[in-house]
Amino acid sequence: MSGGVGDRAKRPQLGRGLSELFGEGGARVLAGPGAPRTVPIEAIRPSPFQPRRRFAEAELDGLVQSIREKGIVQPLLVRPVDDLVDNVVADSGDPGAEFELVAGERRWRAAQRAGLHEVPVVIRPFGDSEVLEIALVENLQREDLTPLEEAEAYSRLMREFGHSQGDVAETIGKSRSHVANTLRLLALPPAVKRQLDEGALSAGHARALLAAPDPAALAGEVVRRGLNVRATELLVRRRAATPEPRQRKPRDHDTVALERDLGASLGLRVALSPKGRGGALTLHYASLDQLDRVLKLLRG
Repeated sequence: MSGGVGDRAKRPQLGRGLSELFGEGGARVLAGPGAPRTVPIEAIRPSPFQPRRRFAEAELDGLVQSIREKGIVQPLLVRPVDDLVDNVVADSGDPGAEFELVAGERRWRAAQRAGLHEVPVVIRPFGDSEVLEIALVENLQREDLTPLEEAEAYSRLMREFGHSQGDVAETIGKSRSHVANTLRLLALPPAVKRQLDEGALSAGHARALLAAPDPAALAGEVVRRGLNVRATELLVRRRAATPEPRQRKPRDHDTVALERDLGASLGLRVALSPKGRGGALTLHYASLDQLDRVLKLLRG
């Protein structure tokens, strides 16, 4: 999908409000447009399109307490697992019907912990691409994804739906530079991505490390020393300005053995420096007596 003007005119606006998804226009919903109904909680399964990999335990605990006191205020958005016919939910009133989450996985998880047997849902027959787009936008608008989850969500919206950085930024309510800088995190080495996902590094640290000659090595030093973002930026600039020391080539075993034999014969430290077909022989003396003895041997 090109994401051009013509394409944008044909498709619904990215990030349309979730209230619209709960029944205004589009496909018909069981028992009337947008009408919620209750289904057994075990009849719902998570979506494979969920961009979030981690759910904060403290936030879930707070949501569990709220659900115990007030119940689920906003219904979950689900789609039927069974086949759809003519854009109408088929047999979704059957006791054995199964559903897949489209939006509301945190509420579903918290409801399970709160011991609820049934939950309110709105059923819509979404296709896979719609489910993915809704899941990405809903999570981005909630602003509680990790930096890498956010970057991956932006990337998928652009790659799989043809949206530009400007489209994504406008929908999510972020600046275009924020979207661009977040996308840059995807270029980090795997080791640094793990530290970012685990919270050892912030997004600011990670963006600074992108300019480092060896981000993974420097990331370990940043974590070990507990550097803040400004100190990390300074460290990266210093390392980038310092040329890497030239690596010495491993020494040939025959050369090392010859040095050892000559040194034992002369009683001196000997260094051989082969170069092409020639090279240099260096004798190191520790006293004038040693020098005098070497000179006598050479004049021999």
